[in-house]
Amino acid sequence: MKRSQINTCIQEAKKCFEKHQWALPPDPKWDVTDFGLGDFDNKGLVLINLTEELEYCEKLMYAKKNQRTPAHCHKKKKEDIIVRNGKLAVQVWKGKPEQKPVDFQIKISGKWALICSGDTITLNSGERVTLIPGVYHEFYPLSDQCIIGEVSTANDDLNDNFFVNPDIGRFSEIEEDEPALVTLVSDRYDDKE
Repeated sequence: MKRSQINTCIQEAKKCFEKHQWALPPDPKWDVTDFGLGDFDNKGLVLINLTEELEYCEKLMYAKKNQRTPAHCHKKKKEDIIVRNGKLAVQVWKGKPEQKPVDFQIKISGKWALICSGDTITLNSGERVTLIPGVYHEFYPLSDQCIIGEVSTANDDLNDNFFVNPDIGRFSEIEEDEPALVTLVSDRYDDKE
């Protein structure tokens, strides 16, 4: 991704957060990714790490219609994906998507529901889905814009994201075509190397 595109995405997300009265913490930890696929308009997400503790974390995410977060799972992290504003589709699988579909229980807005692998759950503002380790999931807005929350156990972006598509990378390579508006989470990882 070009840094100019990342800067534009951050400005769009900030406007949406302000419009819907989501105050950001001082010096938020921004993350903008095209998952290494070079197609941010269709496979992209803007994230902010609000809290990162040893036991738990909280994120705020922004996506526009047609932007998918590709199918993946976590081996350690349990998370609630919460629609803070808009409408979101979350497709879920018990096991890898290519496996034979099976019925399984999942919590939707705190209540157990029986669904089948590959089903898509539609969530409106305020609703959430609880994803346990090993449940593959892919999500995308059905509304023009969507503010998505995540509350989870400890987060490990470098080692606990398992994407179905082996070409996917969690962080994007960045072409520096203009100065950065913010330091991204991936920039901080680069500084440690």
